[in-house]
Amino acid sequence: AAAAVHNIQTQKMSVSRAVAGLHRLRGSVMVARSFHAAAAARAEAIPVPGAAGGLSPKITSIVDDIAKLTLLEVSQLTQALKTKLNIGDIPMAAAAPAASAAAPAKGAAAEAAAPAAAAAPAQTTFTVKLVKFDAANKVKVIKEIKNILTNINLVEAKKLVEELPQVLKKDIPKEDAEKIKAALVAAGGEVVLE
Repeated sequence: AAAAVHNIQTQKMSVSRAVAGLHRLRGSVMVARSFHAAAAARAEAIPVPGAAGGLSPKITSIVDDIAKLTLLEVSQLTQALKTKLNIGDIPMAAAAPAASAAAPAKGAAAEAAAPAAAAAPAQTTFTVKLVKFDAANKVKVIKEIKNILTNINLVEAKKLVEELPQVLKKDIPKEDAEKIKAALVAAGGEVVLE
């Protein structure tokens, strides 16, 4: 009788773990479906250049196939292409200063640019980027990333932390960006607001 009770309790625990896993999976599927639906709506709203005869049928077919991919599949495709084509990760924000540094302004042009830069409006939205972390606090940083990015699981948060620098949030108000930065710094991360 004790063995039967033990077997029933073991089965109950297995079922509850499976149900919890299904709930997590359902959440991921719902996020992927909403992303896919939004991508499909955008794809329908944007005219395809191939329809006007600008692209070859092969390219049009590839574009159509990519538009049907889920978020996870797009991520896998991106990584596969980067590996196949030997392309490194280059942050877009870092490319803009490099381009402007390549062509320095001289004389009157530099003087005219200085007042224009001073008159630029204050930045209202920010990008939060995790650039590094204290190795002793890796687990804390991963957990904090999981709390900030609620649509990812711990494995994805760990992968994100291991491949730094990473943009965590884009185009968010300064107040939210400061809160995220404070939480990550408290956990042992180094964060840059752009």
